[in-house]
Amino acid sequence: MPLAASRRVIDLNNLFVRSADPSWFIRRAEAEGFPRTCCSWIRGLYGLLRTAGIEGAIFVTGGDCSNTHAMMETLLPALRTVFTFSFPVPPAREALHLELERFAAAFGTTLAAAEAMSRRLAPIRAALAELDRLTWQELRVTGAENHQWLVSASDFGGDPDTFARDLERFLATARARPARRPALRLGVLGVPPIMTDLHIFLEARGAAVVYNEIPRQFAMLDDQPAATLTDRYLAYTYPYGVGPRVTDIRREVERRRLDGLIHYTQAFCHRQIHDIVFRRELAIPMLTIEGEAPGPCDPRTRLRLESFLEILHERQG
Repeated sequence: MPLAASRRVIDLNNLFVRSADPSWFIRRAEAEGFPRTCCSWIRGLYGLLRTAGIEGAIFVTGGDCSNTHAMMETLLPALRTVFTFSFPVPPAREALHLELERFAAAFGTTLAAAEAMSRRLAPIRAALAELDRLTWQELRVTGAENHQWLVSASDFGGDPDTFARDLERFLATARARPARRPALRLGVLGVPPIMTDLHIFLEARGAAVVYNEIPRQFAMLDDQPAATLTDRYLAYTYPYGVGPRVTDIRREVERRRLDGLIHYTQAFCHRQIHDIVFRRELAIPMLTIEGEAPGPCDPRTRLRLESFLEILHERQG
């Protein structure tokens, strides 16, 4: 919708975690009263919004983080413009269609104009689907690269045209690489890790991450066909609870021939509870890890990851 209204879009999650010192924004939020028991993403986003000179923001107030609405209320005096979007729960086509129309109108545009913009962006999503295929099928793209590109698709770096050119250059380079031969094929479930080196740590030990669950959903790849924006956002599993995610994960575990899963959970996030369902419903070895603040994996997490890889190697015989 914002792109259809000729607005520039920046995903504040990406801006926060890729900044030179993400912890500075967290400390700023704590200095203004945010408790340390609040998720680091929320504290960091609050600190960023308070200090980066941002005048307007979009808040997803339904289907995402349970703390977003409260954070928005604390920021209302400082922000000139606030937009909200809420995914209907349970998912319902008519309710979602009406919410998309309302959201478009808030930007002074229409759902039809947004559909036209979606068609313009389709080649980028197709290229990202090819990048994902090169990750799991041809093993020419690393899990860290896959994660970075798919997460970046949430805002296309603020410039879809430049993003598309950079992506095509990357794909040309990746296609020319030799295929890797990893000993293990892994998937990473959950919100994008706040840990900065998880994928690199795993791949340095012979385990290729060939499935990044939520980043793949963020990118809305065109190997997930949808006729309209309403269809696309109905097919998007992230906002609608754990059931649609389990269905998607099962399909990808089989398609990508995974040996194991790592479920990343964010400290103080309600989505941690979904781990109970994953362990009940997914018949595959799984390790659950927790991250709290931006930075590399801590020694305890590294030890647990290494032990999990050893178990998977033993299962292979």
